Amino acid sequence: QVQVAESGGGLEQPGGSLRLSCVTSRTISSINIMGWYRQAPGKERELVAYITSGGITNVADSVKGRFTISIDNAKNTLSLQMNSLKPEDTAVYKCNARLLRGESYWGQGTQVTVSS
Repeated sequence: QVQVAESGGGLEQPGGSLRLSCVTSRTISSINIMGWYRQAPGKERELVAYITSGGITNVADSVKGRFTISIDNAKNTLSLQMNSLKPEDTAVYKCNARLLRGESYWGQGTQVTVSS
């Protein structure tokens, strides 16, 4: 199994920035896909961004140009740099680790609130 733990959420003003982190108990390079998901009030869970073990990244259209996903292999840590935050970015953000064999593991979530 893989344990993941998010941190870095909080309250930020529109236009501001936050950086989320997700530390894994397993060597992160051995995880097939690491992703960030979010769920806003009254909304379905949404895939925000992901990165593969091969270094391929993708972000949702709603955050493209504002959010950047990356991995620090030395720290076994996944990050999500969130810039130009909007109120609609408010959500619980969760880290997901998906193994090649199909098993996936979720963090507990971290709250991001964007408000004036």
